[in-house]
Amino acid sequence: MNSIKMAGIALILAGALGLAYGSFSFTQQTHEAQVGPVTLSVTEKQTVNVPLWVGIGAIVIGAALLLVGNKQG
Repeated sequence: MNSIKMAGIALILAGALGLAYGSFSFTQQTHEAQVGPVTLSVTEKQTVNVPLWVGIGAIVIGAALLLVGNKQG
């Protein structure tokens, strides 16, 4: 399996996950302070919304890469 086919499959999977979940969240550590033996840290939870057109576009581009990969190999 060549790299074009693998990239196509990865884009299709990423697009399908984007359509299924619609958003993802992650935790980002923003500040940290250490005063003597006490350590303070602040974390923020960030949520990123995945637009519908991005998920569909990734699936379409992934399918196109699979077609190109099949014609070459």
